[in-house]
Amino acid sequence: MKRILFPTDFSEAATNAFVHALEFANTIDGELVLLHAFDLPVFDTQYFPENYMMIYESVELSQFELFKDELPKLHAIAEKRNLQGIKMTHRLMDGGMLSTIERAIKEDNIDYIIMGTQGATGWSELLLGTHTTAVISEVDIPVYSISTKAKFKPIKNIVFTTRFRDKDKPALKDVLEIAKKMGAKIKCLYVKTDSSDVTKETIKEWEKEFFNEPVEFNVVFSEDVKESILDFILFKKVDVLTMLTYKRSFFENLFHHSLTKDCAAHLDIPILAIPIK
Repeated sequence: MKRILFPTDFSEAATNAFVHALEFANTIDGELVLLHAFDLPVFDTQYFPENYMMIYESVELSQFELFKDELPKLHAIAEKRNLQGIKMTHRLMDGGMLSTIERAIKEDNIDYIIMGTQGATGWSELLLGTHTTAVISEVDIPVYSISTKAKFKPIKNIVFTTRFRDKDKPALKDVLEIAKKMGAKIKCLYVKTDSSDVTKETIKEWEKEFFNEPVEFNVVFSEDVKESILDFILFKKVDVLTMLTYKRSFFENLFHHSLTKDCAAHLDIPILAIPIK
């Protein structure tokens, strides 16, 4: 059974993402690990020699009470969607978000991370230096990020961006496995620029290998990779964007701050970032 880590701060964005996490777990027959992380205050014990432990314990207690109060609300969401059968475990950990996520990945053998992104601008918030971007950059498992505006709906079309490298194939096969369970189709997208080194023969080999799968191959000729992907998503009614994160600079360069708020407002869809080693 696949294990899905769901970091939550009990915000609106996290609650919205929780619905996606439930549905994803149901699709892949997975279980959820709910993680709430908090930072303990840092004091110089020279000036707080007697009561600093009392302060720490007070913070831990308040976070525990928050955790205890908010969990029933999440379970109520599961029951409302008739998904109360999804197995859930709970983790309350002190430390920064990234460090606690990395600890949970190791300790709980996590396969996926699903997390919400804050902000009314959706993609621009996600892709311009938020916590989610840091997680995508640092962890070595897939991260499924959900903007506040991305309300859950059945997934029918998934875009899979690729450079047609051999190391992309395992990721495509993993996404195909998920897509079949969802009854979705994959639109494999390659933006070919003047400097591209991918040959027609390579593309034909991929088409032949995946001939019997619910995947179609699309090649767009353009020098503007970012805008071509965004246009494709907009006009092909895409529900999820899959990005292969070869390295941090590729992800950041592809969606840099030139992404306009207008585009972000129209393209608030979940993003599945898969690290390629």
